Amino acid sequence: MSPAAGVMLREARIGHLATADAGGRPHVIPVCFVFDGRRLFTAIDEKPKQAAPRHLRRVRNVEANPQVALVVDHYEEDWGRLCYVLVLGSAEVLEAGRDHKRAVALLREKYPQYRAMRLEERPVIKISPHRVAVWTAACSE
Repeated sequence: MSPAAGVMLREARIGHLATADAGGRPHVIPVCFVFDGRRLFTAIDEKPKQAAPRHLRRVRNVEANPQVALVVDHYEEDWGRLCYVLVLGSAEVLEAGRDHKRAVALLREKYPQYRAMRLEERPVIKISPHRVAVWTAACSE
């Protein structure tokens, strides 16, 4: 992974997570996430949802088809400053354990809003990147 991709993944406040069900039907949503230098984590937090945590489409999709993508982008009216990072990888749903605990701590460090939420009781999606692509308006990798 390039240093530029690592910086974008550490600093970005929001990404767009793409999952697909077993039949390949896509689902894309904005997510808060954290990057620990190797993996990415996003929590199923306490913001209002239309379904219980285990029944959310992203959770069901990851369990049926672990292949995911996460896009982090930067937009400005000056199109010479556009850039994005595309992470392709495999995901798993964590309910507990060392990775879950570490993810919760990192998410709370990055997002103060999570400090008041009971993330320990909720699933976390862990993404293990297989390929990371960076694009900038000046050049692409």
